[in-house]
Amino acid sequence: MMLDYLIYALLAIAVIVFFSSAIRILREYERGIIFTLGRFSGVKGPGLIILIPFVQQMVKVDLRVMVQDVPPQDVISRDNVSVKVNAVLYFRIIDPERAIIKVGNFMIATSQLAQTTLRSVLGKHELDEMLAERDRLNADIQEILDQQTDAWGIKVTNIEIKDIDLNENMVRAIAKQAEAERLRRAKVINALGEQQAAEKLVEAGRILAQEPQAMQLRYFAALHDIAGERSSTVVFPVPMDLLDHLKPQRSGTT
Repeated sequence: MMLDYLIYALLAIAVIVFFSSAIRILREYERGIIFTLGRFSGVKGPGLIILIPFVQQMVKVDLRVMVQDVPPQDVISRDNVSVKVNAVLYFRIIDPERAIIKVGNFMIATSQLAQTTLRSVLGKHELDEMLAERDRLNADIQEILDQQTDAWGIKVTNIEIKDIDLNENMVRAIAKQAEAERLRRAKVINALGEQQAAEKLVEAGRILAQEPQAMQLRYFAALHDIAGERSSTVVFPVPMDLLDHLKPQRSGTT
């Protein structure tokens, strides 16, 4: 009798172990890669999955967007400036079969590919382009990564350059360059102002030359402005024609 109970207990345990190893539940964002006797036999999920114990094995794959930090990379720009650049990578698996079968570890492979692509792309640009055109560089790196990871069933959704670290000497050099650029712009603006003022003065002189009485009106306006300042200065306007008559005449030569 005891032997029968023991046999039943062993059978019950065997059935429990069988079903626990045969039943799998996958979430909505998970897929299962099924191998039957080592050979690929399909992709299943989500939901309830039943496997044949010791005959079938399953590898779970997460289909959500994954975030991976690209460690700082030493980059030498096209104008021979050494910088450290790090970035963040966003990607997701669109073909679970290829992500498991075509590459040994898609996480490590994608990380290493992102590092080498970051160095190669940024090395073709100057430092000013790295600092001012990050959006275009991000798009170029993403396009290259997306093309190369397509064979692994991976879609690179985005890559963002986070920091570009410069040494102190380069920071001071950039500050001096920016200061010199501001001084240059100030001088150019001042010169343009002088040029425009000269053009307006020439135009005003031409208008006044057409009507001699207009110059007298300008004299009266100037006297009115001086009188309004309550100063003791007395200004007496003298026509320029009168001064020309007072100048000594040069004797002409025959």
